[in-house]
Amino acid sequence: MTYKTTMMAALLAATALSGAQAADPIKIGVVTPLSGTYAGIGQQVRWGLELATKEVNAAGGIAGRQVELIFEDEEANPAVAVQKADKLFQVNKVDFLTGTVNSGSTLAVGQVAERAGKLIATTVSFADSITTDKCSPNVFRVNARAGQQSAALAVWLSKDKPKANVFYLGPDYEMGRSTVAAFKSAAEKVGATSSGEVFAPLDSKDYTQYFGQLRSARAQVLYTSVAGNDTVRLLTQMQEFGLLTNLTVVGASGTVTAQNLPAIGKAAEGFVTGVGYSAQIDTPENKKFVAAFQAANKMDPDLYGADSYGLIYAYKAAVEKAGSTDTDKVRKALEDLKWQTPQGEKTLRAGDHQAIQTMYVVRVTGGKFMTVGQVSGDDAIGPDACPRF
Repeated sequence: MTYKTTMMAALLAATALSGAQAADPIKIGVVTPLSGTYAGIGQQVRWGLELATKEVNAAGGIAGRQVELIFEDEEANPAVAVQKADKLFQVNKVDFLTGTVNSGSTLAVGQVAERAGKLIATTVSFADSITTDKCSPNVFRVNARAGQQSAALAVWLSKDKPKANVFYLGPDYEMGRSTVAAFKSAAEKVGATSSGEVFAPLDSKDYTQYFGQLRSARAQVLYTSVAGNDTVRLLTQMQEFGLLTNLTVVGASGTVTAQNLPAIGKAAEGFVTGVGYSAQIDTPENKKFVAAFQAANKMDPDLYGADSYGLIYAYKAAVEKAGSTDTDKVRKALEDLKWQTPQGEKTLRAGDHQAIQTMYVVRVTGGKFMTVGQVSGDDAIGPDACPRF
């Protein structure tokens, strides 16, 4: 080998090394509850994101760059979420942010993202307002909103419990009131009657104070959208007071999940919900995902884990389509993006940044979730209701 050839080889090697060093990781901030009543939800979010990130990095990353997740505990508190999101944008210089659970947190962090000129996506929050009247050009949602869940659940209700008398119990914040309003509207359209509603503070320890109203309503169906540890307390207290006899309990997607089902036990038997994901989806893609998730975490994925997993692949597809992590370019690439998830193909509708997906109805039977129906994505989502873009 000549001296000239040797020097050229050394120069090429140095150039390649310099390029590798220049390819800094893509930083994704994760503001999610890692403590408190929604810690179980945050755990599924973390597991889903970490599994997808591990797979993406092993396959070469996003456009040749590795992905780095940076976690902050939002405690399901909007004020805390805003502080943590601002830190991730300003100090950690994240390229993108996700993880918010509390719908109030998602709305508040969306405003932080606008000020920072960055994008966020929720994989959890249900409140319809996030992608309707309070929509933001910098906020996307890859999970099903309250209206989609309610549409699927109302189809089941009309067939299994026609003209039912329904009582409502939700958590007293944006998500709780949105989910109750969405299901009440959907249920009344299929012939159900409403006999009352109450809203309990987040992290309530005693639900027995509402049982008198529930009894007086003589309801056949209780709809609830409490979640995490609140569901454990609500259903176990209802069982202790004999309220589950001759009462069908239905609820929002996150009310009973793989995460809190073991703690609820027999009190969850017969619970029915409309969801965007079920571990029972019988496709090769979902079976592969469930097996990988179980191997990594010793637990089944729930909708939060599945939607968080799918988000990483949506962001990867958008960045590679855009050829950049620039906010405007990635936003454009995300709009009307179609991508594959464990649930099947999803589309991020450009008009409101809401995911369109097949919706499933599942019931807890023998301590397991069993699919009892499904509704197409187009039938469940309804028209675009975002007034801004």
